Amino acid sequence: MSGIDRAAKPHDLDDADLRSRAVAAARGDAPFDRLIVNGILVDMVTGEHRDVDIGLTGPLIASVHPRGTRTDASETIDAAGAFVTPGLIDTHMHVESSMVTPFTYAEAVLARGVTTVVWDPHEFGNVHGLDGVRYARDAARALPLRMILLAPSCVPSAPGYELNGADFDAGVMAEMLSWPEIGGIAEVMNMRGVIDRDPRMSAIVQAGLSAGKLICGHARSLDGADLTAFMAAGVTSDHELVSADDLMAKLQAGLTIELRGSHDYLLPEFVGALNTLGHLPQTVTLCTDDVFPDDLFNGGGLDDVVRRLVRYGLPAEWALQAATFNAARRLGRNDLGLIAAGRRADLVVFDNLTDFRTRHVLVGGEPVSRDGEMLTALAPIDMRGLTGSMKLGSLTAEQFRVPAQGSRVRVATIDRPRFTAWGEAESEVEDGFVVPPPGSTLIAVIHRHGHAEPVPRVGYLREWGRWRGAFATSVSHDSHNLTVFGGNEEDMAVAANAVTEAGGGMAVVVDGEVLALLPLPLSGLVSDVPLRDVAHAFAELRAAMDRVVDWEPPYLAFKACFGATLACNAGPHQTDRGIADIAEGKLLETPVLGPA
Repeated sequence: MSGIDRAAKPHDLDDADLRSRAVAAARGDAPFDRLIVNGILVDMVTGEHRDVDIGLTGPLIASVHPRGTRTDASETIDAAGAFVTPGLIDTHMHVESSMVTPFTYAEAVLARGVTTVVWDPHEFGNVHGLDGVRYARDAARALPLRMILLAPSCVPSAPGYELNGADFDAGVMAEMLSWPEIGGIAEVMNMRGVIDRDPRMSAIVQAGLSAGKLICGHARSLDGADLTAFMAAGVTSDHELVSADDLMAKLQAGLTIELRGSHDYLLPEFVGALNTLGHLPQTVTLCTDDVFPDDLFNGGGLDDVVRRLVRYGLPAEWALQAATFNAARRLGRNDLGLIAAGRRADLVVFDNLTDFRTRHVLVGGEPVSRDGEMLTALAPIDMRGLTGSMKLGSLTAEQFRVPAQGSRVRVATIDRPRFTAWGEAESEVEDGFVVPPPGSTLIAVIHRHGHAEPVPRVGYLREWGRWRGAFATSVSHDSHNLTVFGGNEEDMAVAANAVTEAGGGMAVVVDGEVLALLPLPLSGLVSDVPLRDVAHAFAELRAAMDRVVDWEPPYLAFKACFGATLACNAGPHQTDRGIADIAEGKLLETPVLGPA
């Protein structure tokens, strides 16, 4: 079976010879290729636990029949009383967020029972343009993990307010949508552009409508008329939930929900709301969105989301239904998500419905993992085209200072992590530079893609704690320019230069010393070393950050550093062009507002 068939074409199961063999095996006139015996099937339609055996012919499920009634098969897999489910389907994710190659990611999640992912490669797209998406396509073709790609819709996410490595207009979208691996348009993040019928965004959404493919959403904080306008334009899903009330409102509105695991603090209230309903809506699916490498290594991918939901009180059958049958229906993939004759043999044997440890994982009827270990290593493709993405030179501490005239000025501030708001403060001016407002944290964004002068655009964050050093990262959603946070300009320059010299990545600096460095030389986003090594380095970097700032979850958390430049979201955000607020149509090249 080709990689294209795995990724996007369910029609390989319609081969006449395959169907004839499966029918013969189902009748008992021919043996199965494989027979899974002594398992407990978790029925994704009724929620029942059934004692059955499952007969496979090639990639096809030929028969689901009472336990012990058939023994004729070329190979038998004994489930030994464990639970058999369809392979898990992650409806929205970004491989790049795990900072490893698609091959490393596939090895990590396949062994845990995830057999299909819906990958939005907009991180690669934002850095490398169409070549980055082509790399994702080529990777998907080469892997047993079924990867349904989405065409990145917001490259950049806030046109005119930021500059990244590419610009995907409707023409580029139409080209990507013509590829068989592309299942739809990825999360439409320029919400305001869609609601206001901006010509660019309208044309991008129309490309998806014309192609007859999914249009996925990013409807953070949308409600009322704005939400209905967003949906009326053609958007049909959302993963940006902020509360249980938000979840219920979007279910009632008719959106498909991609309930994500990357904001764990919200999951208990989501579980409570769903349990109150007394049933699982058919439009609830599950996704990971972003999984850091140490979390992937220690906890897993979508299996970890299922595990946590069950721990928080969601019935295991509901969590599995959301991760399989509901997801398959959302994707229009009638071959996936259900263990039944005529469906695709993507199957998982779990020890139990609490820990969800895998005994066996099969993709298209072929065993790929046993007892949590891959049976064969996956071979990567050439990634040399993803290097050399840090197109900037060395920076000095002075470049992280904001020039101003006079002795005292008013400055704009970006208040609050995640849900940002405009603020204002008064500051002294010394030697021609603004003295950062008391209690503020410096943030600087430097263009790194070679399309503009790579100079720091500096702003002031408030409610980000007291920083005792600096943090620099080339992973900075979604334009992925070099972003630096700090309590002083000297450490910021050292951190920025360390990341640039590494070819991309992250660095933590205190008193001029680099405490932790994670090189990400592929696109400034990804490492080609094993997951264990990336996870260890990232965990060390997290620990070093605890020396720099005292976190106050859920909003002031390490994760907030990576989304602080996401200019498509409501409120002010620092970009490589200044302080941007797309909702207000405002862009300040400097935070200086005028004399105090």
